[in-house]
Amino acid sequence: MSASQAVTARGTLSDFRLRGGLAADNPDGWGLAWWENGVFRLSKEPLPAHQSVLFACLCKTTRSNLIVAHVRKARFPPVNTMDNTHPFQRVCCGKEWVFAHNGLVPDIVEMERANNGSVCQPAGETDSEYAFCHLLSHISQNILASPAANANFSFPIVAMISELIASHGKFNFLMSDGEHLIAYGHDRLHYLEQRDSYPQDGTPADSAMIATEPLSGNKNWTAFEAGELRIYRFGRVVWRILTRPSNQISDLGRMST
Repeated sequence: MSASQAVTARGTLSDFRLRGGLAADNPDGWGLAWWENGVFRLSKEPLPAHQSVLFACLCKTTRSNLIVAHVRKARFPPVNTMDNTHPFQRVCCGKEWVFAHNGLVPDIVEMERANNGSVCQPAGETDSEYAFCHLLSHISQNILASPAANANFSFPIVAMISELIASHGKFNFLMSDGEHLIAYGHDRLHYLEQRDSYPQDGTPADSAMIATEPLSGNKNWTAFEAGELRIYRFGRVVWRILTRPSNQISDLGRMST
């Protein structure tokens, strides 16, 4: 979620929590990252989300303008440990980043191990975390090449590397630097953009929700175009790039990690 002001997404998070092993087959861990006082806070457990007392509590108390949540179906590897649980968190280029992935891209492990410009070492074993490090390495290289450029300068690089990784499997993800919510829908994401008014003074309140499948309670969810990268800032889309991955692996459509 990205929003123009801090909000409590109690209903949405509560619905999402049930997808962690009850309403959907994602029982292998959950994680919640949210932006608070200039830093990311992160809570996660390698347990079914729908059984977690901690997650239930956070659904009621978390208040932020930027939230990334994930429930995991373990595939690569089929091991649910804390280190393999999303979202992942790293510091790169003077910013905190978080990342959560839905899909399967096992080839990225060897690609990142062979990357001479790597900026982080995965703590776990997932292809997802290796993909995160691969993205950060290219963002870092791009910023080092043009240190005076603003954050928007890296968005085409993110699109290009996302397209490359997606060509090796299934690659849907959310990533954030604390300001932007970066969403790549290779084949399975949906978004819900809303504009309301704050009751106190009537000022516009923008928000955007991203989910693999639409959450209950609203019929206005829209599917990403295949290969679409959407970037939000304070609840409004600020950048959109359409990529065209060359899908060389066709039998992974129902797998996720």
